[in-house]
Amino acid sequence: MGEEQRVSTEELIAQARERFENATDFTVAVEEEFALLDPETHDLVDRFEEVQAAARGTALERHLVGELIASEVEIRTGRCDTFADVPAVMAERRGQLQSLVEPMGLLLGATGTHPWADWKAQRIIDTPHYRRNDELLRYVVWRNNTFGLHVHVAIRGLDRAIAVLNGMRNFLPELLALSASSPFVERVNTGLHSARTQIFTRFFPRCGVPDAFVSWDEYESFVRFLFDTGSIFEHTQIWWSVRPHLAFPTIEIRICDGQPDLTEVQSLAALTASLVARVARAVDEGDPVQPLPHRMIEENFWRAIRYGLSGELLDFTRGRPIPARQRLEELIEWALPAAEEIGAASFLVVPGQNAAERQIARFEEGASLEAIYAEQIDVTERIVG
Repeated sequence: MGEEQRVSTEELIAQARERFENATDFTVAVEEEFALLDPETHDLVDRFEEVQAAARGTALERHLVGELIASEVEIRTGRCDTFADVPAVMAERRGQLQSLVEPMGLLLGATGTHPWADWKAQRIIDTPHYRRNDELLRYVVWRNNTFGLHVHVAIRGLDRAIAVLNGMRNFLPELLALSASSPFVERVNTGLHSARTQIFTRFFPRCGVPDAFVSWDEYESFVRFLFDTGSIFEHTQIWWSVRPHLAFPTIEIRICDGQPDLTEVQSLAALTASLVARVARAVDEGDPVQPLPHRMIEENFWRAIRYGLSGELLDFTRGRPIPARQRLEELIEWALPAAEEIGAASFLVVPGQNAAERQIARFEEGASLEAIYAEQIDVTERIVG
């Protein structure tokens, strides 16, 4: 690694340390990824650059970015001082995006995968970041035509942030089970509730459930090792399903499938932020969430991928599986004090069916993938304030 890279790495880490030490607890930002669709066929269409150009000079411009393929667009809430502000901003951003693309003859999709798109037909957007990832990852990055939800929650303090990272690892399967929305891909009923997670976390390096770290220093040492060995050239190439974000003083939760329904994505973001806040408060109270062994989390991770909200998750206190819905309800109850603190409590609910369950039920009734996806697009297009 040359001196220029070493200086930039040192600067990155120094800035990250300063940001985390001076962060304001529990500010929140949410990122949603959407498919760009032909209104007649509902096929993916490579028009991100046109969408980006159309956004210039509008209120959405600084909140809209590209995300790997030219048939995908990401919108961001930006930093919200408290979660209570987040749901309205999420609705506003969806409305802004819909108003932008509708005159362009585009629709939006928000399930974790497109049910029939051929990954070989997708074009990676032409930016330095994605050109480098294309050169590095090749088939791995070509194959990742998926759409997710990311939630950032700010945490003050370096070791405190790592303690929150460690605790949040435990709850990744529950959040995935709740968010599952991608049973179909490449015209296949995969038998999974989240094909997106199987594609993304099992393909990408440094992805899925991270190890627990003893301290910020141990985490930082690993980041330095990755840079020093040329394993990464950008810190965002650590693609874990929960990670400290070095450009923001946040713990970023990246496990969730995209959500067609605005109300459900607001609720999912509320639970995610509430869990981060609750884990942080447990650290403050001297009773931090003890990180589960990686092998245990992976057992639940698979159950969430395969069966989603319809299945069972292992309860490690009871030593047996329990219904995923029961596990989510108990988790909501545990997180409720923090949810009330950050203004998220009124949004916490486990739906009667999530997006994956609804799609699977329609498939079992004999509906075509085209009809099922059209229904999800209709849900996405309904912007409810």
